[in-house]
Amino acid sequence: MKRTLTTVVLLISIMGAVFAQMEQHINWKFSTKMLEGNKVEVICEASVDEGWHVYSSDLPDNTAIPTSIEIEESDAYVVVEGIEEMPAPTKYYDDSYKAELKWFEGKATFKKIVELKRSGEIVIKGYIESMICNDETCMPPEMVDFELTVNAGASSSNEMAAQSGEEKSDNEEDESYWGIFLLAFGGGLAALLTPCVFPMIPMTVSFFTKQSATKAAGIKNAITYGISIIAIYVFLGVAVSAIFGASALNALSTNVWFNLFFFLLLVVFAASFFGAFEIVIPSSWVNFSTKNEEKGGFLGIFFMAFTLALVSFSCTGPIVGALLVKAATGGYMGPIVGMLGFSSALALPFALFAAFPGYLNSLPKSGGWLNSVKVILGFLELAFAFKFLSIADMTMGWHILEREVFIAIWIAIFGAMGFYLMGKIRLPHDSPMDHTPVSRFLMALLVFSFTIYLIPGLWGAPVNLISGFPPPKDYAESPFGVGDQTPIQGIVSASGEHGGMPDGMHYGPQGIPAFEDYDLALEYSKKVNKPLLLDFTGKGCTNCRKMEDKVWSNAGIKGMLSNDFILVSLYVDTREKLETPYVSEVTGKKIRTVGQKWAEFQMERYQQQGQPYYVIIDENEKTLNTPVAYDPDIERYKNWLEDGLSKYKAN
Repeated sequence: MKRTLTTVVLLISIMGAVFAQMEQHINWKFSTKMLEGNKVEVICEASVDEGWHVYSSDLPDNTAIPTSIEIEESDAYVVVEGIEEMPAPTKYYDDSYKAELKWFEGKATFKKIVELKRSGEIVIKGYIESMICNDETCMPPEMVDFELTVNAGASSSNEMAAQSGEEKSDNEEDESYWGIFLLAFGGGLAALLTPCVFPMIPMTVSFFTKQSATKAAGIKNAITYGISIIAIYVFLGVAVSAIFGASALNALSTNVWFNLFFFLLLVVFAASFFGAFEIVIPSSWVNFSTKNEEKGGFLGIFFMAFTLALVSFSCTGPIVGALLVKAATGGYMGPIVGMLGFSSALALPFALFAAFPGYLNSLPKSGGWLNSVKVILGFLELAFAFKFLSIADMTMGWHILEREVFIAIWIAIFGAMGFYLMGKIRLPHDSPMDHTPVSRFLMALLVFSFTIYLIPGLWGAPVNLISGFPPPKDYAESPFGVGDQTPIQGIVSASGEHGGMPDGMHYGPQGIPAFEDYDLALEYSKKVNKPLLLDFTGKGCTNCRKMEDKVWSNAGIKGMLSNDFILVSLYVDTREKLETPYVSEVTGKKIRTVGQKWAEFQMERYQQQGQPYYVIIDENEKTLNTPVAYDPDIERYKNWLEDGLSKYKAN
């Protein structure tokens, strides 16, 4: 089956739909209306985009998120229970929930009554929480603040407008621009070996050798061609950053709905590489670009590069899309650096062979091996897709894709890749294979070895080669392996005695006893005379998992963390609601979740936002040595722990 998708549609899929969360599909306007009996009506009016709907305030339990109005307590008024909504909602039976749900399309009004207790000017503060959906997806529940002033005893109406927007904790992965560049450069090299790109190298070089009067002119044209390829792709990166901005890009790594979309996007890309359908662009676009090649000079060469980008899009599009997903977590510069790396790798051989055409004879001939490269990329994209699904699963606490399930899926994917390389599996566009080439046989051995290596991970083995990809060991059906034997029975006190687990402590990563509440940990450290290790982490933080799998699993470090420190794991992306929300003194935003609280705590106390981030403090909250971030060097981390411990004992 083949599908023809226009470039516009695909770019919307890759970028526009990826960032759909940032779009405003619902707008709120707030006002008040005085009623008889010294009562005031708080009015929340919603304008919902076409194709979307907002849920009613009256829904069955354990279904969708109902619309609710929360008003802060005050001595000046009493909030009356209940919400009035209008017009009458649309009712429908939802098969997935097995219940009747209600929603509003277009316009909806929600009202809540407040009874005033005194006269004069009174400020009513609160927020409305709602969730909107369309026929294909739902957006995360969002909370929009309002602050309305009323004059008791007078007929007044106060209005304010607000745009919906989700507050997010910043859980940006500690990834350098060099890392993004190298990853994208590798993606560009992989794109070169696809059947859409590789055959174009000799065709392009042949054109330059015929059109260039001298060798110097050929080199000049080749350099211009390479720069044009880079400019086209970097422009794409600039466009992504300029349109969506750094704050939107940084939010990608932990947002549930983004990660679910990335998962589906990579699955679609993998299916395309497997041969289920092709992603191509309209021929009219290619024809337009090809005609402009005849203009000659710089413009003609630029349109040659543009033609390459268009013609090769069915192979490079999925790779570019996946790289933009990854590079976007690098902030404003991430997509720009990513596209610079990708286009540099793509342009390099075209420019070199155009400048030195004699080396063309060393290239292997095109053939069925190119499609095999494309299929192998499909296997890799499918495997990486489950990383995004895992982040969404951990953030929401669904426990659908726990560690054992994740590893089992990877075993199946890489096992199938091994059989494909051996010729035991044939996909739609594969050429017949009478025998297995030596190169494929060696690659199959490597893939099968990796697959066998993963199998013990089902029973609790560390599988450090993929650390950071699967969920941590404590997010598993058997956190401590088969038999579920806890590794540490009780906690060693400062006097060397074993005791039971104190309130608020549990077995955390690698079975190390840990708190998730800073105040409880601080109180406990005073009792046992031990320093605290603050672990600013996140459920969707890949480098946090790498540190836990590669460094904390070391026997010496694990023993120190278990017996010499009080570990406090502060997750900046958990969505558990606070009993008492407050306004951040750092950002001025309303802090409503535990994750937001710890992210704000890290920023206020240590002026840092990235995770992982480790701080050693004493019971008086004094920082004992220089905090550290992601560093997989076991000896350096161990020395850092010993330094903090020695300074604690010296105090």
